[in-house]
Amino acid sequence: MDDYLVRVIAEDKNILGLACVTTHLVDQARQRHGTYPTATAALGRALTGGGLLGALLDPGQRVALKFAGNGPLGKIVVEAEGDGTVRGYVEQPQVDLPPRNGKLDVGGALGRQGFLTVSKDLRLKEPYNGIVKLYTGEIASDIAYYLTESEQVPSAVGLGVFVEPDGRVSSSGGFLIQSLPPADEALIETLARRIEALPPVTTQLRDGRKPEDILSAVFEGIECRTIEKRGISFCCSCSRARVEQALITLGRRQVEEIIQGKEVFDITCHFCNRTHVFTRDHLKRLVSEMH
Repeated sequence: MDDYLVRVIAEDKNILGLACVTTHLVDQARQRHGTYPTATAALGRALTGGGLLGALLDPGQRVALKFAGNGPLGKIVVEAEGDGTVRGYVEQPQVDLPPRNGKLDVGGALGRQGFLTVSKDLRLKEPYNGIVKLYTGEIASDIAYYLTESEQVPSAVGLGVFVEPDGRVSSSGGFLIQSLPPADEALIETLARRIEALPPVTTQLRDGRKPEDILSAVFEGIECRTIEKRGISFCCSCSRARVEQALITLGRRQVEEIIQGKEVFDITCHFCNRTHVFTRDHLKRLVSEMH
């Protein structure tokens, strides 16, 4: 199944629903960053959650999530664009904890004390920033808590990543259900009970269900229409030209110090782990341009 996202709306009931499959996206991130199973699950959930939030934006807009907990993973950083592309990394990718209740211990790896920071670049004068304390460290509930507390939009989030014994990601996806104003409290309770009764996201995907099927189970008996279906993928915005611009912002003196220290200078992108290599001669030309 190719990675994609579906968005539906129950217009009469003011309920928005999104669901996606992100198996290839998350496995690509695993390969790029060399993550161990628990780190893979944590990063995969964050990437999927970021993709769901990014789908709420317009093309050209961006959302960034930073999970900073007191666990061994350190921080997880994800960026998602309004066009369906996502990228991200985990500070300590080689973290793998013993299972907890038969599942990968993402909450223990991230930690249950810390903060989730969400920044939105809506192409306005100033970006929007919101911050909440980590709710459980399980990623999905933390995102739902942020949306409900910081943005005042009651939300339910489900995320899952299934990691095979060989480390490969065989199933990944998630859903986001939001109640838009004016809220129908009785319907919210009904949807909450349905969501609570659903099997885990990865179980549904491994059983052959698609994002449309997940939404159909949530919205059973509620008239809704599909407003979007599109691809979602791992894609980094880094490039050699952007790295050059970053070097220029360091200033002439600092680049000259780099030239004195090495024949070859390389910079690795945190988000995609791609390395950009610059020779001393190239950096000398860059310094000349600064002059």
